[in-house]
Amino acid sequence: MLKAIFFDAAGTLFEAREPVGRTYARIAREYGLDAPEAAVIEGFRRAFAAAPVIAFGRGHRAGELRALERGWWRAVVADSFAGLGVFPNLDRCFEALFAYFADPAHWKADPSAVATLAGLKQAGFELGVISNFDFRLYGLLDGLGLRAYFDSITISSEAGYAKPRREIFDTALARHRTSAAEAMHVGDSLHHDFEPARALGFFAVLLDPKQAAPELCEVRAVRINALANLSMVTQRLKIA
Repeated sequence: MLKAIFFDAAGTLFEAREPVGRTYARIAREYGLDAPEAAVIEGFRRAFAAAPVIAFGRGHRAGELRALERGWWRAVVADSFAGLGVFPNLDRCFEALFAYFADPAHWKADPSAVATLAGLKQAGFELGVISNFDFRLYGLLDGLGLRAYFDSITISSEAGYAKPRREIFDTALARHRTSAAEAMHVGDSLHHDFEPARALGFFAVLLDPKQAAPELCEVRAVRINALANLSMVTQRLKIA
């Protein structure tokens, strides 16, 4: 019997209105670095991929975590612009970027997110978020009209570990007093969502827009091409 359904956040429930690398290039120009947009986009992709996970172990107080998160992003921003020229206003650019991505106006919820979440809540499921996002996620979910649907929000910095580590999944399960066998996890990443959730015994759902149609991979694993298909999957499997 399925009790709880967990969701990844960025890329699953919502996405940036403008590609992140393009935003970096545009705001950098405002602070004096007129680098080619393509070079900044590539720099961000490289920096983000090379960065360590945004988790710092357990035992940190809230104020320490906020500072660690900002420091993590400050390093990603600096690495994104490395080799693209002298940038004396890097710190001011970082502050502008950090504030920009904290504003819900610069993100958009999946068109079917509200209806999907409302339907699942009405069906009696507990809902949670498991994300490698930072503390700004709380405000984004609130501003996008999604936070009220969730019974728990688990982010990597506060859990002390990031996906795909099992500890962050265990933390979320404990908040619902349930087991992986009674839970589903929905996300857009094979490495961070689908594969670890399946290995831990969740019903794993991969959100893949390139997928032609919902496809059952095995008894407890499925790929869908739109969040709106999640309700159809639960009904087809007679879970809901």
